[in-house]
Order: sequence, then C-alpha cells, then structure tokens
Amino acid sequence: MKERQTDMIEIRVVETEEDYRLSYAIRTEVFVVEQKVAADREADQYERTAESLLVLLDGRPVGTGRWRVDNGMAKLERVCVLRECRGLGIGQMIIRALEDRARQAGVSRAKLHGQTHAEAFYTGLGYQPSSGAFMEEGIEHRLMVRELD
Repeated sequence: MKERQTDMIEIRVVETEEDYRLSYAIRTEVFVVEQKVAADREADQYERTAESLLVLLDGRPVGTGRWRVDNGMAKLERVCVLRECRGLGIGQMIIRALEDRARQAGVSRAKLHGQTHAEAFYTGLGYQPSSGAFMEEGIEHRLMVRELD
C-alpha cells in the first residue's frame, strides 16, 4: 500500500467498546494470526487499565498500541500495525503518541519489550537496549528504554 496525498491518519484514545473491539482485532491479526502467539495469551490483566490508542487510515483501523505506568516508567505494549500498512510511518506515530500521553501524565521514562527483529526501528526512535535477549510468547525480545525529553 503506497501513501497518497489523500491519506488521512487519525489517532484516538480508545474510550468506547467499539474502539476496544477494533484495537483488539488488529492485535489478534498481528500477534495471533501472523506471529502465532496463543490466542488465550493476547488478553491480560491490563486490558481495561492500560490506555490504548487506535490508528485509522482513511477511516480504516490499521494500528494500535497501549501504555501503562510500571515501576514509575511508561511501559509501551501491544504496538502493532496491519501488515499491508507497514512502512507508512504509522508505527512511529503510535510510539510518539504513546510517549506524548505518558509525558502528559508526568512520566519521564519509557520502556518496552521490543521484538529483536524490530530493534533498529526502536533505536531509531531513541530507545536503547537495556537487557540481553529473552523469549516472550515464543518470540525473542529485548528490554529497551528511553528518556522522555
């Protein structure tokens, strides 16, 4: 999918049940279908307490992510973009929007468990590896952290 001049991107906080359903459907497509994470492992105890964002491209839900405070840091989680919409900068927009929400809440550091194949993406956004590789849901990850300026 190529970006066109008419592409309109909207990022909004998930506040309705419908937006939650759309966000969860994107996560299911990316993590369960594409990456083979067990379906019963996708939902967790933070579903309703973490703040989620939903990204729409020309009105179509295409990306999502969430954040919560964990040990005084913003923990960015469940960041994903539908395969056909990758490469348009949507993932970067999600990360920056999550960071902005954390800053607004007074949080000054962020962390995430980045899949190692996406490490260059995260380092390009200012995240630094802070652990060795570890397995999470059968996928190699690394803890990455960043100061929120």
